[in-house]
Amino acid sequence: MKNTRFFMFAVALIMLLALVACSYSTTSVDTARPLEQSTGQIYLYGEHHGVKKILEKELELWREYYHNGNMRHLFVEYPYYSAEFLNLWMQSDSDDILEELYKDWGGTASQNPYIKEFYKKIKSECPETIFHGTDVGHQHRTTGQRFLKYLEENNLESSEQYLLAQQAIEQGKYYYEHSDHVYRENKMAENFIREFDKLKGEKIMGIYGGAHTDFDAMDYMTNSVPCMANQLKERYDDVIYSEDLAWLAKEIEPFRVDTITVNEKDYEASYFGKQDLSGFKDYACREFWRLENAYEHFKDKKKTGYVLPYDNYPMLIETGQVFVIDYTKTDSSIERVYYRSDWYIQNGQPSTEEFTMK
Repeated sequence: MKNTRFFMFAVALIMLLALVACSYSTTSVDTARPLEQSTGQIYLYGEHHGVKKILEKELELWREYYHNGNMRHLFVEYPYYSAEFLNLWMQSDSDDILEELYKDWGGTASQNPYIKEFYKKIKSECPETIFHGTDVGHQHRTTGQRFLKYLEENNLESSEQYLLAQQAIEQGKYYYEHSDHVYRENKMAENFIREFDKLKGEKIMGIYGGAHTDFDAMDYMTNSVPCMANQLKERYDDVIYSEDLAWLAKEIEPFRVDTITVNEKDYEASYFGKQDLSGFKDYACREFWRLENAYEHFKDKKKTGYVLPYDNYPMLIETGQVFVIDYTKTDSSIERVYYRSDWYIQNGQPSTEEFTMK
């Protein structure tokens, strides 16, 4: 018995070391490898996180795939262990697990009542749904450690679940310690491939931020490596489909109209709300205004070289508009920047360009 236990421990230790070693790779997926993976189908949908209209559309799509397409596997932009907790909650008679996850999501776009309702509707209307989390280890100090404790209490230290949870935790630690967005993008692709290939022919739906689902895009933070879907397209070719639903969130009216003074002139400024930036360097959030009838006044101002793609904005963008964005940092200081839309295209994406007031 002792020898058997030692053998099991040794195998688990070897697997863990291999997984941890892989988790620190910052290179992109090796798309040149022979395709010995699933022959199933991937349906990706890009979103702005936590938007009611988008969540309603995603629920509609999942109902259709679940009931009429016999799909059961739903990939989500959460760490491995968060999706595993969602799977445990799906089998539970209470919402305790979901409430704990919701608490852990504090300060992020996921702590949103619309998201909580989205998952509750999946549980009630599509009860055999199986979640797959493929992001790096966000909330690794809370959700991650709690999942390890759950596995330990159930004598599952030698399980694949335990090893994959530890891998996700290590990925999260590395990402937050180094603010390495290239690393995160590559890991999202690698983790997705791992989960999809294990399914061997299943069709799946995936829900991710729109920055990760464009076949032609680079990573949205550094623009230096192909984004997740770009890497997946290279590997899976015609078995992957992607659609951006973010536009649904942009069909909005301004929340209010303010007055902003620029160069001693007052402008009507349509306010379109606040976006959470938790986890991005030392920023907390950013707020957006559109200066009305201002383009002619600023169209010749010198550009700084910085660009902001249209998909970063909460509203629809047209050529010939001027925008004011306030970035609030974690120390409560505010940085105001100005952008205009000259129909500039970067890496296939329409983008606004920053300009100075000098």
